[in-house]
Order: sequence, then C-alpha cells, then structure tokens
Amino acid sequence: MILPLFLLLVIPLTATAQPLCLIVAEADTGRVLIDEGDCDTRVTPASTFKLALAVIGFETGFLQDAEHPVMTWQPGEPDWGGAAWQGEVTPASWMRDSVVWYSQRLTRALGAEGFARAVRALDYGNADVSGDPGYDNGLDRAWIASSLAISPREQVDFLHRLLTRQLPASPRAQAMAEALATRHAVAGWTFAGKTGGAYPRRADRSFDYARGWGWYVGWAERDGRRLIVARLAQDTERLPGSPGRRSRDALFAHWPQLARRL
Repeated sequence: MILPLFLLLVIPLTATAQPLCLIVAEADTGRVLIDEGDCDTRVTPASTFKLALAVIGFETGFLQDAEHPVMTWQPGEPDWGGAAWQGEVTPASWMRDSVVWYSQRLTRALGAEGFARAVRALDYGNADVSGDPGYDNGLDRAWIASSLAISPREQVDFLHRLLTRQLPASPRAQAMAEALATRHAVAGWTFAGKTGGAYPRRADRSFDYARGWGWYVGWAERDGRRLIVARLAQDTERLPGSPGRRSRDALFAHWPQLARRL
C-alpha cells in the first residue's frame, strides 16, 4: 500500500537527530549523485537488514510469496511492536511492521552455518553474524546493535545489486524481495524501502537510548527514473518513537528540495 506524505509526518522533525549521511545514486548504474556526511562508517543495519533477509528467505524457500508462510507469535518471543506483532504475520506484514520474531524464525531455520554462509554470499557489510561476544545470540540479534555492521555506501551498493539482479540469488528471489519493500508516495515520487532503528550498547550491556541510530534505505521512482537513497542519522537525546521512522520522515520532508538537485 502506498501511503501519502501527510500521513507520514506525524512526528515533529527535530534538530536533536544529527544527520550522519545522505547518499543518492542512480539505480541502474550505481553512479552517486549526492554524497553528504560520513557515508563509509559501518553501524548496525537494524531492520534494514530485512531486505537482505527477504532475498535469503525467498532463495531458500522459507518465504513462499508475500502472504506465505503465515506465522503466529508465541509467548516468549519479542512483543514490543504491539498488536501487529502479536497476531498472524505474513512476509508482507513482517516487512511493513518490522516483526523481529519473524526474522528470528527465518534465521533459526537456516542455522548458524547456513545463516553465516548466506550473508557472506550477499557480501553484506562486514558479514559478521556471530552476535554479541560470548552470548551465542547471532541468530537472534546479530543485526540489532550487535556484530553485523554496514555503511550507507554499502547499503546503496547492496540495493544497486538487488535492483539490477546482480545478487547471488535467483531472479525470482530478488524480484520477490524487491516487491516486499514498503511503499510511500512523496511529492510525485514512489518510494520503496525499509526503516531501521537501534540503540548502541554500553559496556554494561544496557542500551543508550539517547544515541539511537535511524536508517532509511530504499529507492524512489518517477517517470521511469529510479534512484537509490540511504539516510542515516543519530539522536543526541532520548526522543519518542522510532529513530528509523524519524529518519524516513526527515528524508521525505526534504525530498522536494533534494529532487530539484537531481
């Protein structure tokens, strides 16, 4: 479903989220058009990793199509996403609502060796899915403020390879993963992509909720032109809501100005 811009801008934009990188590239060629900030430092991909997981899921057959398999939350699984996480979840709603336990079902089905092999094959960031040192939790949270890390530039490269069908997966798996991306209408463009938000861990393993990372990665289409976009920001104080959604909303609010530069 494509959502209009006015429904997205429900969280006030704030200067307390510091933009770290904005990079825009041509989808077909990978040629970079806008390159602002530090776009080479790797951080946790958080839920943007679901785009890679979707490729892996369709390639291995764990995911069948946008509506199958249907799975239901079980007590003890992550439930902080509210009602959308606690009922039946399909691949489409997993992507739309960022359902962590659905990702964990997929990674556990792969097993530690299969998961690591699949991520290395995609050449995704540092490809380290070992998890927190000493905790053997890679299958549950390698991509959430843990071992797996990726830079905004690498995010753009991954999406370029996905959209041009250059990943080491079948064309069908790549097309199905592309189709799962959440879509929004913004100033005459159609965006498809994924948010991601996570909080750094302190030495005592508590989370620093004042320094949340906020991602939006995806692509924008208009009149036959397709552009890849990656935006990464980091909070400077604790704020309500998802850092990823705030990063997405900031990008969409400024997109009309950015588009005039392209």
